[in-house]
Amino acid sequence: MEKVIPPAEKFAAAKKRSKHPLTQEFIDSFDFAFDDFQIAACHSVEEGHGVLVAAPTGAGKTVVGEFAAFSALKHSKKCFYTTPIKALSNQKYQEFVERFGSDNVGLLTGDTNINSEAPILVMTTEVLRNMLYQGSSTLTNLGSVVMDEVHYLADKFRGAVWEEVLIHLMESVQVISLSATVSNAEEFGEWLGEVRGTIDVIVSEVRPIPLYQHVLIGNKLADLFTKPGQINPEILKLESEALRKVRSRGGRQSRWIEDSNKLSRAEIIEKLDRMSLLPAITFIFSRIGCDAAVKQCLQAGIKLTSAEERKEIVETANKYTQNLSQEDLEVLNHSDWLAALERGIAAHHAGLLPTFKSAVEDLFQRGLVKAVFATETLALGINMPAKTVVLEKLVKYNGEAHVPITPGEFTQLTGRAGRRGIDIEGNAVIQWSPSIDSGTAAGLASTRTYPLRSSFSPTYNMAVNLISRFGRERARGSLESSFAQFQADRAVVGLVKQQKRNQIAIDELLEQAKCHLGDFADYARFRREIKELETLLSKRDGKRSFDSKQRVHMEGEIDGLRRGMKNHPCHSCNDRESHARFAERSDRLIRENEGLNNRVMNRTHVIAKTFDKICNILTLLAYIEGEKLLPQGLILSKIYAESDLLLTESIRRGLFKDLAPAEILSVASTMIFESRSQEDLSPKIPNDNVANCLAAITRVWAEIEELEIELGVKTQRAPDLGFCYMIFRWANGSSLNQVLKGSDMSVGDFVRSTKQLIDLLGQIANASPELNKKCREAVKSIDRGVVTYLLEEV
Repeated sequence: MEKVIPPAEKFAAAKKRSKHPLTQEFIDSFDFAFDDFQIAACHSVEEGHGVLVAAPTGAGKTVVGEFAAFSALKHSKKCFYTTPIKALSNQKYQEFVERFGSDNVGLLTGDTNINSEAPILVMTTEVLRNMLYQGSSTLTNLGSVVMDEVHYLADKFRGAVWEEVLIHLMESVQVISLSATVSNAEEFGEWLGEVRGTIDVIVSEVRPIPLYQHVLIGNKLADLFTKPGQINPEILKLESEALRKVRSRGGRQSRWIEDSNKLSRAEIIEKLDRMSLLPAITFIFSRIGCDAAVKQCLQAGIKLTSAEERKEIVETANKYTQNLSQEDLEVLNHSDWLAALERGIAAHHAGLLPTFKSAVEDLFQRGLVKAVFATETLALGINMPAKTVVLEKLVKYNGEAHVPITPGEFTQLTGRAGRRGIDIEGNAVIQWSPSIDSGTAAGLASTRTYPLRSSFSPTYNMAVNLISRFGRERARGSLESSFAQFQADRAVVGLVKQQKRNQIAIDELLEQAKCHLGDFADYARFRREIKELETLLSKRDGKRSFDSKQRVHMEGEIDGLRRGMKNHPCHSCNDRESHARFAERSDRLIRENEGLNNRVMNRTHVIAKTFDKICNILTLLAYIEGEKLLPQGLILSKIYAESDLLLTESIRRGLFKDLAPAEILSVASTMIFESRSQEDLSPKIPNDNVANCLAAITRVWAEIEELEIELGVKTQRAPDLGFCYMIFRWANGSSLNQVLKGSDMSVGDFVRSTKQLIDLLGQIANASPELNKKCREAVKSIDRGVVTYLLEEV
């Protein structure tokens, strides 16, 4: 059992043993004692080492990042603090302004530029990646980079950006990486040491606030475990009774019975309120579900706030929405949103206007909103801890299928429970159903293995930027140092070891299969080939018969092999069947080694091979020539969109040059937009100009896809027309209500897609002087109303 040290004593002990004056000065500026892992990490930073800190959600990792910024100011250096999402960047910017002063802190998120030459800059990771490729002067005097949520490099869509930064950041820059708990932190730290130099790996698995797991079965809230790893017998009993009720009714009514045994979302909030377990976050893996939950609570008459709290909520909400027009507020269902806030209830998901989300975050942090229904995006580092976290399902839609959440995701979600300095414990509540049994819940809650896996793969933009900086051969070599290749090489070592073990066993088996009458391996070949042909013949008969000519030929081949086998000297050996068993076992291992060899070949230089394929396509399309970029390659180097090559090739072929600004927006939107559903198979097209251009772009995409298929690489997705009509209307002055009418798009999605389009048009303007003026005009036409007004800096 861990000894509990009173904060004052812990503080004094830390101060006494500290031999690092800068760390001590920093610690003295806080009104709480630092944990050992925080002190150790700050010491490493002060000593100039790179640091990887892996610790649970809410453990206080970001204190180490703040110390890096503090240290940079003391040494008159710059510190960049990178985050995976803009909301987290905005939040961190506000925290740093409070700590270091507005003159010392800036914010860069692609669509926001505040004090860009400040010594402490908060930014999204993509902004830093782009700076590195562009050789930005802002990098001058950079001393350290903090990479918050660095485990995000496992993200299959954006993860590569983290590795690009870690590989190509100047050697002189100190890197402080902050990660959620991962089971292969040492492996990741070893790779960081190879690419960045000295790295201290500091791992803490201790949650500052203990987390207790519960299962809600009907109206009964029971502890999941009686002791570590042991499921509470009471839960097993309750579970058995609930299942018996469900099964006894059976048929179509079983689902109804299941639902009738479950508390409603509103009833759960009321129960948590009675048990003093609010504030709570209920994770629902659906935007519609989150909004429905708020309505259910309102219909149930739930009121979680006092008169004074309601007054403060309204004042705060009005501050966040004061610049929005009355018409826009009506489109946003502002009155319903505010009515729920007044009662202490809110939803939080990507479909909300960012201003609304910021208001909810602010009110929740201040304890005024007490029940939030959220999608899993809330688990991504935003400072919104609760006393209780509720999970009503353990399955989510990942964009392709409904899949079980992973132990890592479960830990990240439940990690929101327990507010440091406020709660003495956190509580995770899993709502039982026949599809969520105690075993599943216990498995997720007790698993401590969530390794970090690289998702790195070269892109066209990455390739031309690296070739521009290093030349093709050096660029290829730099990619060999990626974490993806590091892990692939580790896998190869294991595969080669298995091959060697197999070969030893093969040699031993073949020795035992030796026959004094002749070559038994040759004899075994006859037996194997006969068996393979007979199996093939029988499988084919089960599906579709061979024609008579094929059958006669195959049967004749089998007869010939049988004659050869019978004439072989080993056929008359008394130990023939014993030898055959050893030979068959060796055959299986030989085939296994062939498969292992293929896997080794697939993993060896896998990143460099992909880079070569990318370069081959760029050479065929005349973007590069050997070691240098051609003019079109320079344009591609400035386009960071997912469809980088498709967009650049469209610019090259002049497909945009005769379009009006609003038409450029409409066409360009197909490169960034991704429909949430595939239901609208015939989206509206604004006019013939746009239609003709989109037809031409689709043909370009088909040409690129054909090349990619031929060379075995896939990076460019098909254009998505789902946003082209809406953004065209918005660019031509239509109101928010008019634009969204008849669509299922949320205001949050509309704003986010428009912001992405503004960023993309900025890239096109920088890349193509011919399109610069039109792109600037296009941006002005859409950067208005709810798009412009995002009060995230209140």
